Amino acid sequence: MPAIPALTATLGDGHVELRLAEERDIPEVLIAFQDDPELHLRLGLDRPPSGAQLGSQAEEAQARREGGRGVELTILEPGSDVCRGRVNVHRMDWTHRRAEVGLWLAPQARGRGLAPRALHLAARWLLLDCGIDRVEVQTEPDNDAMFHTAARAGFVREGVLRSYLLERSGRVDVVMFSLIPSDLPPEGTGTQP
Repeated sequence: MPAIPALTATLGDGHVELRLAEERDIPEVLIAFQDDPELHLRLGLDRPPSGAQLGSQAEEAQARREGGRGVELTILEPGSDVCRGRVNVHRMDWTHRRAEVGLWLAPQARGRGLAPRALHLAARWLLLDCGIDRVEVQTEPDNDAMFHTAARAGFVREGVLRSYLLERSGRVDVVMFSLIPSDLPPEGTGTQP
């Protein structure tokens, strides 16, 4: 599997920035899960992550990225290094050159347009710099916030995959969105999510 390239600088569009997730983000991540008791459910988790789990993930992050298995990006506001959320690139399929992307924002960072911009930046980076030809977002049919985020980021809704995932001790439907290189607006056109 090819390695996912390291970001040598933050990705940004003047409104939001992304950098590789780091151990120093753990306090803000824990606070976000505490402030939104439903967040772990939207992410398909049985319970919120513990500090120890997040520490283990941080220790394994470089090997995961270098092994081409995935990468986690921290969402920042320009001029700040405070974690406002994360973009998680996972389910990497190098044979078919596709990846799934998930995203969450801390409650205090919502409603300001950060999510679609962060999703668009991450997808553009995957498609143009990482050798991926298709970026997917999968979400539950009642997740209107993610529907809005994916559409604003330029993703195309493809349909419902019935009983597709096994999460929280049951099967769940997912709505599939995708972005491919031909969906991207040309660089410099001013088209922003």
